[in-house]
Amino acid sequence: MKLFVELPTWMGDAVMVTPALEWIVAVYPDVKITFFGSYVATQLFLAHPNVESVIVDESRKGKNRYLWLYSFAKEAGRFDAALSFRSSFASRFLFWFLKAGRKCVYRKAQDIVEHQVVRYSRFVERCFGWDTAEPESLKLYLPEDNTEKPDRKQAGINPGASYGSAKRWYPEKFAEVAAALSQEYDIVIFGGPGEADIAADIEAGLKRENVHNYENLAGKTSVPELMKKIASLDLFITGDSGPMHMAAAFGVPTVALFGPTKDAETSQWKNDKGVIVKKEMVCAPCMKRTCPLGHHECMTRIDANDVLDAVKTICV
Repeated sequence: MKLFVELPTWMGDAVMVTPALEWIVAVYPDVKITFFGSYVATQLFLAHPNVESVIVDESRKGKNRYLWLYSFAKEAGRFDAALSFRSSFASRFLFWFLKAGRKCVYRKAQDIVEHQVVRYSRFVERCFGWDTAEPESLKLYLPEDNTEKPDRKQAGINPGASYGSAKRWYPEKFAEVAAALSQEYDIVIFGGPGEADIAADIEAGLKRENVHNYENLAGKTSVPELMKKIASLDLFITGDSGPMHMAAAFGVPTVALFGPTKDAETSQWKNDKGVIVKKEMVCAPCMKRTCPLGHHECMTRIDANDVLDAVKTICV
């Protein structure tokens, strides 16, 4: 079977698609998949055993997005089935012209509280007419890597969150946690190109505490390199973010900080070594990119000891 998959735009959402994809592979072991979507989303699937091609959606780069999508659809060839895990008009436009025996476009759930992994999996169920059990764990595939594991344990610090500043904890608090952990772990600071400043602030905080056993990788890793590095960690401290879901796929012990977002929908899926730190607030989760009340207490009230206490529950 030839399958076309349009991935969600965000890294974390793309990772949460993987249990649904594993269902398809289980039913059609020889399926050849064309992955289509944003650069960060498609890079997650370069080493997937069923990948036939990986195509980055460049429709936003030109003056006429829909002309690009139309031309792409006409030239993409024929597929047995096509799935879009996006609910945009652009996706529906693309699928109108795409040649496929079965076409299904995801629709966002309205007023239903369930994990995003379940939503994506139920979408695939409806598309193929299946009746399956609860989705399995997240699954990402690493390219072959002969890198030796470091002698000393490593703890990752991931302060960024692409959705907006409201999801972010504070660099001085991340630095306090990292300094405390540095006695037992080497510290690795993560972040995308747009998060170099907050990573630099954490690095400065470590220097003030005379901590030198750290590495700042913010803005310095490709997506496959990020996957390999996170998979090798012994501990991960992170906000609600794409790398958080990546860590869940590899079963990395993780402390995830939640503030304005719904952990019932976007927490780590089936990571037995994952724990959530959050403060119960009347105004949370507000799902806003910035705090609408201006106080950001859902994150300011979380202190370093809350995180360090959580570490003790998963690293004993």
